[in-house]
Amino acid sequence: MTPSITCTSLAFTWPDGTAVFEGLDVAFGPGRTGLVGVNGSGKSTLLKLIAGALRPADGSVRVAGEVGHLPQNVTLDTALRVDEALGIAARRAALHAIESGDVAEEHFETVGDDWDVEERALATLGELGLGHIGLDRTVGEVSGGESVLLRLAALLLRRPDVLLLDEPTNNLDLYARRRLYTAVENWPGVMVVVSHDRELLELVDQIADLRSGEVTWYGGNFSAYEEALAVEQEAAERMVRVAEADFRKQKRELADAQVKLARRKRYGQKMFEQKREPKIVMGARKRAAQESAGKHRIMHEERLAEARGRLDDAVEAVRDDDEIRVDLPYTAVPPGRDVLTLMDLELAYGARVKGGFDLRGPERVALIGRNGAGKTTLLRTIAGELEPVSGGATAHVPLRFLPQRLDVLDGELSVAENVARFAPGATNNRVRARLARFLFRGARADQKAATLSGGERFRATLAALMLAEPAPQLLMLDEPTNNLDMASVRQLTTALESYEGALIVASHDLPFLESLGITRWLLMEEGELRETAQEAVEGA
Repeated sequence: MTPSITCTSLAFTWPDGTAVFEGLDVAFGPGRTGLVGVNGSGKSTLLKLIAGALRPADGSVRVAGEVGHLPQNVTLDTALRVDEALGIAARRAALHAIESGDVAEEHFETVGDDWDVEERALATLGELGLGHIGLDRTVGEVSGGESVLLRLAALLLRRPDVLLLDEPTNNLDLYARRRLYTAVENWPGVMVVVSHDRELLELVDQIADLRSGEVTWYGGNFSAYEEALAVEQEAAERMVRVAEADFRKQKRELADAQVKLARRKRYGQKMFEQKREPKIVMGARKRAAQESAGKHRIMHEERLAEARGRLDDAVEAVRDDDEIRVDLPYTAVPPGRDVLTLMDLELAYGARVKGGFDLRGPERVALIGRNGAGKTTLLRTIAGELEPVSGGATAHVPLRFLPQRLDVLDGELSVAENVARFAPGATNNRVRARLARFLFRGARADQKAATLSGGERFRATLAALMLAEPAPQLLMLDEPTNNLDMASVRQLTTALESYEGALIVASHDLPFLESLGITRWLLMEEGELRETAQEAVEGA
């Protein structure tokens, strides 16, 4: 049986009544499919429905073959041994028992035909860059990025026919990402991957674009998808211009027709008053004129309605790619002004900044390094959330820190109320006017933070920090593109273009960092912070 996924008339609604899918039909066959769409379109929900983690309200999901699912938020029991996390502990123990001379029947039943399970496990770990971990350590001893790869290794060892990956490169450093790319390239079955990682999406065979509860297919990788989309959008915008011209023409013709009908009516009334024809003839002529006028008016009104419908359809086909455009004059930092000083800083968990480090003026700094190297610890120490073991971190300007967890907002408060917490001196009108620039217009500003999608929550958090009083002249972001779709990443980039203060961004997303106009690259490696060149980062 050829592995495949078939969703028929699929419907799903969240407990609060929010509908995600209503009658969705989609099928995935052999090959690698990139599933893209804006935040909140239902990508992760669809993967969970296919994996059986959620039940549809209606319709069916049929999967030919075994399914493996790597969810967006990987959680593993830290007390588990690595072999337990890989799902091979029982077979491994049975193998060791047999090798020790215990020939009990249950050991052979446990092993089955999988006599090389330990070698396969070590080989798989090695392919993913986890060969140093071994099988007897606990999950609690590995980093967050390594735990993602460990979960992927468990799936690869199972050899499922269908593999579902949801933002698999989140929290992975550059080295781990490249290991994952190789695994994706070599995958032989059905794969559906949800990701904002452009480099990963360049490896897929086709793109499935999930929009407004429907899937549109595009052949080729993400670059081919973007080219096809650009052609579509150009045609759609051209159709809008044609439809607008037709709509204006139909409005003019209706207005002209109404003027002509009014003239005829006045002329007929004049003839009737002057009684130039017999009454019965004039009555018949009046009824015929009224009937003709009515048909004429209805015809033009129908044409206008059809033109309006064509215009609405044409406008609907053009994607709404709103961009955040904000004016943040009070964030400006003069060139040469002291912004941040680090002096002989020793961090919790062992990382350090030897000697001194100074940040001056509106510099844009990229903070890079392997998972677990200490990047987040450094940012939290600068932000005052963690005490240094020794040394000092001094910010000379107002600063704000956007953490990976996005726990800055109060879920019970609305977006507007959350922003008002950070700018207590601003009027309600001022808060709402500025929120509109972050695409929270009207009722959207009254949504509770707890009900926001991942991308919306990020945008609301960014708005709260950037609109805070006093205005932040040092902004620190920790893995800001995690869980953001392509449109949200573009929105973040345009928002940061308007920011005139100093910027420190910890990220593994090189294309995003390059789009920010980074002026300095800092590498956290082997417990120490040092400056490096962009070329060295790209070649690593």
